[in-house]
Amino acid sequence: MVDIAPSMLGADFGRMREAAEMVGPHSAYLHMDVMDGHFVPNLTMGPDLVKSLDGIAPLDVHLMVTDPIDFIEDFRDAGAEIITVHVEANNPLKALESIKKNNMKAGIALNPSTPENSIEPFIDLADLILVMSVEPGYCGQEFHEDAVERVRHYKETYPNKIIEVDGGVGPSNSERLADAGADILVAGSAIFKADDPIEIVKIMKGS
Repeated sequence: MVDIAPSMLGADFGRMREAAEMVGPHSAYLHMDVMDGHFVPNLTMGPDLVKSLDGIAPLDVHLMVTDPIDFIEDFRDAGAEIITVHVEANNPLKALESIKKNNMKAGIALNPSTPENSIEPFIDLADLILVMSVEPGYCGQEFHEDAVERVRHYKETYPNKIIEVDGGVGPSNSERLADAGADILVAGSAIFKADDPIEIVKIMKGS
């Protein structure tokens, strides 16, 4: 059964804790999309917001920032259990080394337009591979179908790595992604814009 990590970017920011407490008991992680307004055009959440949700469910922090090395300790202190950085960012190797040194799981992410072999220099330090199935920046984009084969390739090539998928994920594609080898599915709009968010989580988990 695949794990679900609701993307809190898809929740109502004015009711963030309430949303987290609703989905947390049914979720493996809360996925926190951190954007700096530079690496991607959007600007989202910082360590204080992330810390406010610590203890509800394990925190999976996805850094869509230009200089991830500058943020590692702040998000460690906010309670992150996983921190993921992008191959397209500055100094991803140093950032991964810092994540490991600070006793967290380290993830390496790549955009749909980035060649899949671009993660090879970083794979030894990564516990997790995050396959972006949309170009990062905004919640609610359409799913890139190529992500399914990318997941399959990574699971076959790196069977001991956690494979996570983020972007346009929902009940329409969750089963295919799980069958391809995904371990964690990140979903924002599909969960938080549904009439029954918990039912959507259960459907995606296959339970």
